[in-house]
Amino acid sequence: IYGMGFFHSFILVVPVFVPLVQDFGLSMAQVLQTQALYALTVACLEVPSGYIADIWGRRRAILIGSAFNGLGFLSLLWADSFADFLVYEFMLGVGISMISGADLALLYDSEKCLESAGGGAGTSRSLSRLIAVEAGASGVAGLAASVLLLFGDMRLLVGLQALFGFVPLALGLFLTEPPRPRLTQGHGGNVKLIANLLLRGKPVVLWTAIAIAAFGLLALYAFWIYQKHWELNGVPVSAFGYIWAVFALTVSLAARYAGHLEARFGWQRLLAATAVLPIVGLLGMATLGGWAGVACGFAIQVSRGISLTLFYEALNRRIDSDFRATVNSLVSLGTRS
Repeated sequence: IYGMGFFHSFILVVPVFVPLVQDFGLSMAQVLQTQALYALTVACLEVPSGYIADIWGRRRAILIGSAFNGLGFLSLLWADSFADFLVYEFMLGVGISMISGADLALLYDSEKCLESAGGGAGTSRSLSRLIAVEAGASGVAGLAASVLLLFGDMRLLVGLQALFGFVPLALGLFLTEPPRPRLTQGHGGNVKLIANLLLRGKPVVLWTAIAIAAFGLLALYAFWIYQKHWELNGVPVSAFGYIWAVFALTVSLAARYAGHLEARFGWQRLLAATAVLPIVGLLGMATLGGWAGVACGFAIQVSRGISLTLFYEALNRRIDSDFRATVNSLVSLGTRS
């Protein structure tokens, strides 16, 4: 699962995606329209895919999603228009909706199964590791993109991405699901149980889900603001990959040590800091120019790494294994919608 998480996030074209599509004549408005289609696709398929993972198996859902991701990256080889990039984003939307929720559920249940057998790294540590691995992979992709651009152009990145895009599918063939009882009641009964869990269960479950959606939305906006912000502040495109790498590695380190920070300062103080940091970062980006404004983005990245670990551990600790993928998908739906 860690290996799949790495290669799902190791996307060479992301650090330079805005300049890449602008080279094909797309405006910034069209770039954001492609992201709107991606978000809409995920929003429409997120919950059904999570439910499918819970009913038919997380491994199957992950393999289907990995196949769509690979085909999406392959389609970039002939993409040269707005319509082609819409097709690319649609296929990635289908892929990520199938994987999202299923991978967390499979990892969490695997760790619980290992713990009951006297082994495993622990659910909290495994979740923070997965988040750190995915963020670290994004950082490595940023460094690789900058280095590769020294030896070629954007087409080299697209070609290599089409190749790396199928690695998660190959790794997924080696996944094994932990044993769990099959659900025997009807779909209507399952929906009632999920609704009761979120709306009538412990209030902290609903509020944690809302917090994940809110923090995730902020991260998405910042994600697509960064590159245009750097461009407007005179940062050369050749440096985008390096900045992206440092930003992503900041998320990775923050996620990796979130548990240590929580033990040191307490979850109340850490939660307050996590909420304040993005405000500081965005205000700094809005008011400061040049590299000072770029540096303010680090505050958002630190908040991102810590909040992901805190919130997902808090949520998954309070929900049953039966609908773990569905609930995680519902949370992602909140962000995407």
